Amino acid sequence: MKRLTASLLLMLPAIASAQNYQNMSEADMQKMMQQMQQVQTCMAGVDQTELKKFEQRANQMEADINALCAKGKRDEAQQEAMTFGKEVASTPTMQKMRECGKMMEGAMPGMPNMRDYASSESDDRHICDQ
Repeated sequence: MKRLTASLLLMLPAIASAQNYQNMSEADMQKMMQQMQQVQTCMAGVDQTELKKFEQRANQMEADINALCAKGKRDEAQQEAMTFGKEVASTPTMQKMRECGKMMEGAMPGMPNMRDYASSESDDRHICDQ
């Protein structure tokens, strides 16, 4: 179930923008479907146990950060979030997820790059203001 959810989340931008590509050729559609299959195969290699552990830790971290924000400890909350983010980014499971996500790049011409959204929306925002 988690694998399906993660796969759908990775494919959501492509699916959402697919309606803009109603005039795609059959060859382009086949290429896109092959790339989606590669992403699904990649996602099958993600350690689901580690993903579940990450989910539990992320939920706990969210609660801890919200508590710090509620107490007015904004700097401490920001530091906790940054430390957690760096730690998570270095895990093999998240590196594999990132690798699978990169397979989506170029799957559809003109598809927005998710990194563009992530960097533009979060560069100047504080964790307590989200």
